[in-house]
Amino acid sequence: MTVLKTSLRNFLAHKGRMALSAIAVLLSVAFVCGTLVFTDTTNATFDKLFASTASDVTVSPKGAGDNDTRQGRVRTLPGSDLERLRRIDGVKSVAGDATSEAVTVVDRKGDSIGPKSGAPTIGTNWDTTEHRSVKLTSGHAPRGPTEVMVDADTADSRKLKLGDDARIIAMPGEFHAKIVGIATFQVTNPGATLVYMDTATAQRKLLGAPGAYTSYALTARPGVSNEQLKKSVVADLGTGLKVQTKAESSKEAESQIGSFLDVMKYAMLGFAGIAVLVGIFLIVNTFSMLVAQRTREIGLMRAIGSSRKQINRSVLIEALLLGVVGSVLGVLGGVGLAVGLIKLMGSAGLHLSTDQLTVKPTTPVVGLTIGIVVTVIAAYIPARRAGTISPMAALRDAGTPADTKAGRIRGAIGTLLTAGGAAALVVAGNADKAVDGSLFLGLGVVLTLIGFIVIGPLLAGLVVRALAAVVLRIFGPVGRLAERNALRNPRRTGATGAALMIGLALVAGLSVVGSSMVASATDELDKSVGADFIVQSDSGQPITRQIEQAAHRAKGLAHISDAKQIDGAEITVPDGTSVTKDLIAADPTYADDVRTPVVAGDLAAAYGENAMSVPEGFAKDHKVKQGDTLTVAFKEGRTAKLKVAAITSDDVTLDKGALYLNITTVERYVPAKMIPATITMLAQAKDGQEAAAYTSLKAELHQYPSVKVRDQTDYKKEMKDQIGQLLNLVYGLLALAIIVAILGVVNTLALSVVERTREIGLMRAIGLSRRQMRRMIRLESVVIALFGALLGLGLGMGWGATAQKLLALEGLKTLEIPWPTIITVFIGSAVVGLIAALVPAFRAARMNILNAIATD
Repeated sequence: MTVLKTSLRNFLAHKGRMALSAIAVLLSVAFVCGTLVFTDTTNATFDKLFASTASDVTVSPKGAGDNDTRQGRVRTLPGSDLERLRRIDGVKSVAGDATSEAVTVVDRKGDSIGPKSGAPTIGTNWDTTEHRSVKLTSGHAPRGPTEVMVDADTADSRKLKLGDDARIIAMPGEFHAKIVGIATFQVTNPGATLVYMDTATAQRKLLGAPGAYTSYALTARPGVSNEQLKKSVVADLGTGLKVQTKAESSKEAESQIGSFLDVMKYAMLGFAGIAVLVGIFLIVNTFSMLVAQRTREIGLMRAIGSSRKQINRSVLIEALLLGVVGSVLGVLGGVGLAVGLIKLMGSAGLHLSTDQLTVKPTTPVVGLTIGIVVTVIAAYIPARRAGTISPMAALRDAGTPADTKAGRIRGAIGTLLTAGGAAALVVAGNADKAVDGSLFLGLGVVLTLIGFIVIGPLLAGLVVRALAAVVLRIFGPVGRLAERNALRNPRRTGATGAALMIGLALVAGLSVVGSSMVASATDELDKSVGADFIVQSDSGQPITRQIEQAAHRAKGLAHISDAKQIDGAEITVPDGTSVTKDLIAADPTYADDVRTPVVAGDLAAAYGENAMSVPEGFAKDHKVKQGDTLTVAFKEGRTAKLKVAAITSDDVTLDKGALYLNITTVERYVPAKMIPATITMLAQAKDGQEAAAYTSLKAELHQYPSVKVRDQTDYKKEMKDQIGQLLNLVYGLLALAIIVAILGVVNTLALSVVERTREIGLMRAIGLSRRQMRRMIRLESVVIALFGALLGLGLGMGWGATAQKLLALEGLKTLEIPWPTIITVFIGSAVVGLIAALVPAFRAARMNILNAIATD
């Protein structure tokens, strides 16, 4: 009980010094709990959506999936099955669904009303199955080919109202209709845009198949289970269709969205883990300094009979209190963070309701466990060090004596780890296969990071002196004092700098990788793409026949090459082995637009009659030579005998591993209605007419917002922007770790000022002004921040350069160091150091001189 009282008294007496450490625990736990609450809420919301919209039994074509939308195909079932299903024993009712996601809806301004979040635009028929999820709230249901209805979320976001004109672009063609109704979601809107029409119109205009359906929704009679109904359907229709119960279809839908949410969940938890790691350094520093400042107090406790275990336990109890306070606040903060994320996703188009906020019992348990365990573990070393202080040494000394032997052991271990990590990075950089090299890259990153953390105090002496010679010496005696303060306790400086180092190392490494990817892709584009213009959809929508015709009307073009992806062709090689591959069918001019080098034959010949090309790796794996004949069984057509006219090099990035053939070859063996839509169009301008052709092509396709026209400059900028957006997202998540590291700098300085109270008073007494005192504290903070930045940026650039070596094996061969980013981060670290020192410097300068000198 005495130990507990002492610990509680010390905790309350130093609550100000504990505050920043508590904030670090709070932020880390809040990030973990916020991630868990957000993903649990999202999962629960979608579970409710799928459960409420799924039918007792659903019948759909086998093989139907997301790829159908990109290829512009809609798999259908004959309308005759509707009556057949109604006659099956156990069926209460059947509703036919006519749905397509290969749809673009354009408003009166010529803009797509589809979501910008990546969610689909869905065109479907208005039937009884839709009543489970939406309710007609304005106007009336569509009654003919010139009427449609939209969902309320889309109407609100796009400012649509009854009577507005809508142009619907689908694979069979395009048509105009008026908005006659608005339907409101009764469950969560997953972010999609819904456009409803009557069944006959949906079948003709969306599917291009009057009387056909994309699926059937069956309702079971009372007393008939879903499993029984499924068995009856399979017995009647056979196994050629996809038949699912409500539980099965809900589970499939949940797994599709769940895989994405799991990636996001574990990525965010990974960044939370980095913040936790950085927070450990802050806690270790806090308790190390508190123990050092209470050396005399601990000595007195030892002198009056406290044992080492009791001293150790006292410090750990303080850490436990800190962990409990920080974790409880972190759990509450995590719920608030989850609400904020839900609001943020709502603005991006994913409408989640806070009414469905899901806080599982495991979430606060996980948060409290992480916060408390991490805090106690981080405080263990300082607590153990406190327990080893002898009473007489404590009474004589003002601080904890350094352990020279421990320092040497630490240095040896750190050097060994760093050397091992460097060796792993070298092996990764010289690997022949990216998969093998990635394992050594991960090992090298972990070992070098741990090695730098362990060896940090030794590096502090060298690096801080070098930085001081450049940054501090110009400030004269004040600069030298700041240097000595930073070097006074290398262990503390090393730990403080290491916290900042972790975040900045990741920033630097990812910056190098991102810049190298952009530079490599740009070089590859210059080398491999001969076309002037690229036409494609960013939202996965197919290029319809109308879009193709509009593009071909553009003036100033020498040619346009269409490219289609042929999925699932079964290829039989000369030795009798069969393998399933996707093919690229294109116009012969595609060989000029995408300059893929060959190792044998002529690529232009691969676009000849009954010819094709294969990639180098495929040829080696299956012992295929130029001139061999391959048997190609098209998934939706007949079997062809195609001659290998060229073997393409694998030393490319664009279309790597592609098997090329002419579109006319595919048309010979695949029915016209089964040939997929064009996925990309490449266009070449006539000599000297590039600008006019670009303007004409954009003008012709302006009315089709589902596709974009880019020249090579636009395409390079788009790639750079996309990678930049991804990096900015990562930097935003890493910001939490950097914020915790900044708190560590503030805490170190604040506790250092308290520790040096008497020294500060003496310095002020012999003439150091308040301004000079503030400057000394600020300079000390700056050099510590620069120390962490220098280690982090150097380490990160090493990681990034090694990662680029592995990317080079995949064709991304250009290494580019983003010096503007590196320099900006380095200078920003100095600014961070200045800001972190503001409050400690102000407190140091405001100390009463006599009271400071009298401090024991």
